[in-house]
Amino acid sequence: MRAEIEKAVELMQSGDDAGVEQALALLQNTVFSFSMRVCGHREDAEDTMQEVLLKSVPQLPKFASPKALMVWLYKVAKNRCLMNRRKSKFAPAHQLSLDELMPDRKELDQLSLDGKINPESFAIRGEEALRLRNAVQKLPPQYRIVLVLRDMEGLTDDEVAEITGVRAGTVRVRLHRARLFVRKELMRSRTPRSDKKARPQRLAHHETRPAPCKAMFAELSDYLDEQLDDSLCEEFERHMAGCEPCQAFIASLKTTIEQCRKSSRDCPPRETAKLRQVLMEKYYRANAALRPSL
Repeated sequence: MRAEIEKAVELMQSGDDAGVEQALALLQNTVFSFSMRVCGHREDAEDTMQEVLLKSVPQLPKFASPKALMVWLYKVAKNRCLMNRRKSKFAPAHQLSLDELMPDRKELDQLSLDGKINPESFAIRGEEALRLRNAVQKLPPQYRIVLVLRDMEGLTDDEVAEITGVRAGTVRVRLHRARLFVRKELMRSRTPRSDKKARPQRLAHHETRPAPCKAMFAELSDYLDEQLDDSLCEEFERHMAGCEPCQAFIASLKTTIEQCRKSSRDCPPRETAKLRQVLMEKYYRANAALRPSL
């Protein structure tokens, strides 16, 4: 659960003007940042933030639980984002195929030649951050929402399942495919190392690797998130100990996940101070209307 929402509930319960205003500012930041990650356009994110908060503020006095408020906000924001978002002409098919997201023999061989991934080559600089954002925007909506909520907003599988209305197992499937898709998009921007002399030898050495490698790749997110049972973990680690391409592949996926988790949050425009005053008035009216029934 996001710490900002827990803090916002605590501040609203204090009842003073400064606390309520600070709480609303925290909620503005949360909704705007999430909307930017999903929508990809500031205008859409601003519209979403305004509509979501204007709809949600009258309900705020009813929320004593930070988790209940979090689920409500993200549900409303998710629905509004999907209604407002401009469709990307680069978006792939409605469903992501696991086979298409896995590396083929050529990429496995190149990963073997490249060896271990240097995390510095994936450092989140301005250009790489833009590539990450573009890759996330190319995801079909049902995968993008899960990736943003889980890896960028820091929610748990169960929280994402409650917000999206799908089972936790479905969340895991979509998350893994979204991660693989983003990894593939980011790897396209890297310049592969050239080693023509070693290439034929590597191909022959790893000719029988793809089948067992691909079987392992289907479970990589569970392995990286420490959700794989001990016996399968041991099997994975035995396989990777003797497979350089898999070592490099899992390093590239792990680095992609870290990029998502460390991606910067966008701040709402300064004009939101005016919106906050409107929200405060709506909050106090809703709070006053609720008191007689308490």
